[in-house]
Amino acid sequence: MENNFSFSEFNQLSTLQLYDYLQLRSEVFVVEQNCVYQDLDNLDKIAFHVLLHKGDNLIACARIIPAGITYDEISIGRVIVAGHERQKNIGMQLMNYCIDRIKEHFGPQTIVLSAQAHLQEFYQKLGFEALGESYLEDGIPHIKMRRNK
Repeated sequence: MENNFSFSEFNQLSTLQLYDYLQLRSEVFVVEQNCVYQDLDNLDKIAFHVLLHKGDNLIACARIIPAGITYDEISIGRVIVAGHERQKNIGMQLMNYCIDRIKEHFGPQTIVLSAQAHLQEFYQKLGFEALGESYLEDGIPHIKMRRNK
């Protein structure tokens, strides 16, 4: 079964895509990580959304926030790979797709993200560098990271 990426603005997502997307975010960030937080933060409305499907199943997703909203630079967040698809290089494919779409849509950009601290090495393999010390975000250690153009 082939993996298929999509890159959309919020208003281009179908009702079914949006449901699956929010369900996966809730499954991982709220249930799996046992973290009660406000996932729906109004940033989805202005973000670009990357969805990765295997057949009809959503297996990974992320959102891209334009520069000047959360950070001075463009940012990638809400990066998720479904539990049953981890350890299959899906996260690397997802992030490379996001980086490629940013270059294509916005031109070469510095990209920032707030990474869960245990994933720092993963993001370093993609060219991101840690900025400062780790901090707690919603009770989980995070670190701000940047990838230059």
